[in-house]
Amino acid sequence: MIQTAHGTIETPAFIPVGTKATVKAVLPESIATGGAQAVLANAYHLYLQPGADIVAGAGGLGAFMNWPGPTFTDSGGFQVLSLGAGFKKVLAMDTAVRSDDVIAAGKDRLARVDDDGVTFKSHLDGSSHRFTPEVSMAVQRQLGADIIFAFDECTTLVNTREYQVRSLERTRLWAGRCLEQHQRLAAEEPGRPRQYLYGVVQGAQYQDLRRRAAEDLAAMDFDGYGIGGALDKSMLGEIVGWVTEVLPADRPRHLLGIGEPDDLFAAIDRGADTFDCVAPSRLARNGSVYAPTGRYNIGGAANRRSYQPLADDCDCYTCRHYTRAYLHHVYKAKEMICSTLLTIHNEHFIVGLVDSIRASIEGGHFDEFRRQFLCGYYGPSAAATLAETGFGIG
Repeated sequence: MIQTAHGTIETPAFIPVGTKATVKAVLPESIATGGAQAVLANAYHLYLQPGADIVAGAGGLGAFMNWPGPTFTDSGGFQVLSLGAGFKKVLAMDTAVRSDDVIAAGKDRLARVDDDGVTFKSHLDGSSHRFTPEVSMAVQRQLGADIIFAFDECTTLVNTREYQVRSLERTRLWAGRCLEQHQRLAAEEPGRPRQYLYGVVQGAQYQDLRRRAAEDLAAMDFDGYGIGGALDKSMLGEIVGWVTEVLPADRPRHLLGIGEPDDLFAAIDRGADTFDCVAPSRLARNGSVYAPTGRYNIGGAANRRSYQPLADDCDCYTCRHYTRAYLHHVYKAKEMICSTLLTIHNEHFIVGLVDSIRASIEGGHFDEFRRQFLCGYYGPSAAATLAETGFGIG
């Protein structure tokens, strides 16, 4: 359980992403009705547009976007560096080339890292900006989220190990500066609700680096910890385990950017508490639907004359009021309502899945629930493969 100024978060919990203070295509009320306990927005995007001062003038992120519950903001580190390198959300490229100056093919470098911070160009208009740990803390202070993250360098899987080592030390030093600035800003406004600051554990695929990062951050007085960075999906459970074995057991652990069902089971099994991911809303905008029997596309011909809900036994607003046939129609017609209705369903599905995992832990039948769900979602053969690799059904 995480207690914030705007409410309690029962853990484990999935946190929908409202990148620019909006979960794309849906009202905040729809996200709340779907069971979400909190939302996460991006400091980088809100800093550029509309500006952290404007959000502060509205009373902070929650008031600005009409969300009454707890809020998170990330530090801006991921967006500065991923957009700066031209990869957007994809930091793990399928290539044998390893480099210290990684840039996507056909892209210009928009961010330059040094030991003090990052100088970057806006992806909106090309204007130049500078983020340091102190700037990130000041921006997130203005945004006013309940839970914020320390500024870190997010590397890619194609950076060399030598670069990962240097980057890890840079992130460690930045974490200390973030903590000092966070405490300084809080002391200047003693009457404001407390913001909880999480340190971010990096280290890519390397066990020794992940453990070192966790040890370094555990020695600092953070309120919780984020597990970040690019990682190979097949190693997710291992990496989370390396980190959670070291981090304090009485502080929450947030896994950044993870939201697929098998990932959630693997991470929760190894001690992660909260998660955020754009996948439910992004997939919805592309017509992809979560269901207990696996993901499918609403544009498929089988849905044209199907008057069934998107998923059996789903009590989301969409499934209670709309059929696959209607949603197939509005998808094919490119009507905006399709993104709205599919997003409502997908967010409800993933939030509800994590709620069910929490209930299974409390009821003492997590392993059985995991087996049943993953066999139904991926099929017996896929679930068997996950069991053999120790990922998902360990």
